[in-house]
Amino acid sequence: MTNPSQWLPAQIPSTAQPVPAPMPSAPAPLVSIGDITVLQGVIITPSGQMPLKGAGWTAVDNSRTETRMPAYAIVLAILLFPVCFVGLLFLLVKETKFSGYIEVSVANAGRYHQTLIPVFGPESFAEVMSRVSYARSVSM
Repeated sequence: MTNPSQWLPAQIPSTAQPVPAPMPSAPAPLVSIGDITVLQGVIITPSGQMPLKGAGWTAVDNSRTETRMPAYAIVLAILLFPVCFVGLLFLLVKETKFSGYIEVSVANAGRYHQTLIPVFGPESFAEVMSRVSYARSVSM
């Protein structure tokens, strides 16, 4: 008959380091606009920190929208033209392309920072402007 204490795993001394006490967490960002982060009472940018109270915000839309006829529509219109003029319907196909950026800048306490946010669609400017409006409202 075997001894039940032989079934227990051997006691191995622990080499694990003690778990440090949790660090106090940083305040959650109120809003983030490109590389500008607004916290409670402070604005953090790559060029340094500035106070939130009294900050001046500007946003400029430097985007553009281009509407053009894609190359495949021209090719199909030429190829299908002899078939009862059906190919001419392909000349109605349009393609919209958005390009450019939105320029957001903030200034306060002798500091200035500017960031450029790329535009991906017609809703980009409205979304950035809502963030800038919120940043303006908490800056007052």
